[in-house]
Amino acid sequence: MSAGAQDPGRKGERMVTITEAASQKLAEVIRQQSENGGEVYGLRLSAAPGCCSGAQYGMSLAKQAEQGDWEGEFSGLKVLVDPESAPFLEGVAIDYVETPDGSGFTIKNPNAVENPEGGCGSGCSSCG
Repeated sequence: MSAGAQDPGRKGERMVTITEAASQKLAEVIRQQSENGGEVYGLRLSAAPGCCSGAQYGMSLAKQAEQGDWEGEFSGLKVLVDPESAPFLEGVAIDYVETPDGSGFTIKNPNAVENPEGGCGSGCSSCG
């Protein structure tokens, strides 16, 4: 089951989707930070132009919302996206997965354009 938040500037569309597993794990992380005296308002998602996938993604805990942020809420979890990152994050799905090899958050972007030849030619280290 996924939770989604609508972008107030786009009728009926969702900026991002966060699965229940990701929401639960993030709530756990935020609870731990708060118990240790950390001030957490919510999760900040960021993105910048990258190579092959079109963007490099980041996640951090935010102490407050900034002017111009898109703000969504998922099972009580506040999620923030700054205006510069928004075009790269539209439509992404964030999940938390656990496998025998490890665990972590995944970001899937249905709008990412992958090079079928396995590299972008820019020489970045993540190219195949």
